[in-house]
Amino acid sequence: MIYWVVLAAAICTSLVGQLLLKAGTGDGTGSFITQLFRWQTVVGLGCYGGAALLYIVALRKIPMSVALPCTAASYVVIALLGWWFFGEALGAQKMVAIGCIGLGVILLAAA
Repeated sequence: MIYWVVLAAAICTSLVGQLLLKAGTGDGTGSFITQLFRWQTVVGLGCYGGAALLYIVALRKIPMSVALPCTAASYVVIALLGWWFFGEALGAQKMVAIGCIGLGVILLAAA
């Protein structure tokens, strides 16, 4: 059970990293180097590193053939968070795709 919690923590940490990397883009002006050293980008990259470490721990007991597809749950959540925080488009085709991903993750986790 603890390894599933660690996997969920890895997924959540990765999500936070994604949001921070997007926030680090700012208004899209400035150079890549400027963007790279914004605090949001630096912390976002740190979150990715932390997520990788948590994922490694989860892999100790969860088969990779299950663990990696479960990380696809982040696709569902990040699409919704992108819409919520950054006003990204979320049309009918994306919603259907998100539903398919979500169903696949549920089926895999139950296997």
